Amino acid sequence: MTKLSDHHSNTLVKLLLIGDAKSGKTGSLVSLVKAGYKLRILDMDNLLDILKYLCERECPDSINNVEYRTLRDKRRATSQGMVLDGAPKAFVDAVKMLDSWCYTDLDGSVVDLGHPCDWGPDSILVIDSLSRLCDAAYDWRETLAPRGRSGEYDGRAVYGDAQDAIESLLAGLTSRTFKTNVIVIAHVQYLDLPDGGRKGFPQGVGQKLSPKIPQYFPSVVHYSNKNGKRVIKTTSTPLIDLANPAPHLIDAEYPMETGLATFFAALRSRPTEPEEEAPPQTPPKKITTISTRRG
Repeated sequence: MTKLSDHHSNTLVKLLLIGDAKSGKTGSLVSLVKAGYKLRILDMDNLLDILKYLCERECPDSINNVEYRTLRDKRRATSQGMVLDGAPKAFVDAVKMLDSWCYTDLDGSVVDLGHPCDWGPDSILVIDSLSRLCDAAYDWRETLAPRGRSGEYDGRAVYGDAQDAIESLLAGLTSRTFKTNVIVIAHVQYLDLPDGGRKGFPQGVGQKLSPKIPQYFPSVVHYSNKNGKRVIKTTSTPLIDLANPAPHLIDAEYPMETGLATFFAALRSRPTEPEEEAPPQTPPKKITTISTRRG
């Protein structure tokens, strides 16, 4: 029997984190490092500078609990502007990393952390950011498109296949078989709706994918500037729909500096603390054991 009390939400968090550019998304990860989590960052933006400096200042003893790999396709300058330098590999390499976190570092050493789906509840896989991962998926698919004599190709097929590839990736990361915490960081894209309204969605490959992205996450938060102070919002606004899996445990907003760690702590135990065991009870004649541990 599959019991709701044993649901994987007791031990794992799958979080979509959205916000405007430079709203503090990457830097806010420092609170999770301080809380004892191991962060494994698939760095598509090459903007981890702020996280490095915050870790050096606030938790230098834990800075090496953050492992990252930066993946960006090479580009070169031409008379027509910047173009891809060779075949794009960033998206393919990213998908490989999500299956097996193994690669050769710049110094020639081999990094092998095994399969991300098996890292467990003390680790967090971070995609930073989905926006650039989508760009890499488009570049990968565009080079595969059949060309006509004058170089033309079916742009709709490129967008469609790139969207399908990203959606399939998100489905895998948020599935019950991916037994690791996941944070996907995305920029906000504001779209006009058919009814004349306007909504903010995670930036995807084209506009059709963006409204689908939040469907895969039980938790969706928004980074916002409130009266000059940056905060993490967990409840929906007229402009952006969010998802809060436990409104009775999670506040409507948190300070940027500590918010992610507080959010994780509200949903599950800290990685460095043992889980509390249920107090002993006097059993009746017949008893069915049900786990009462809180994750």
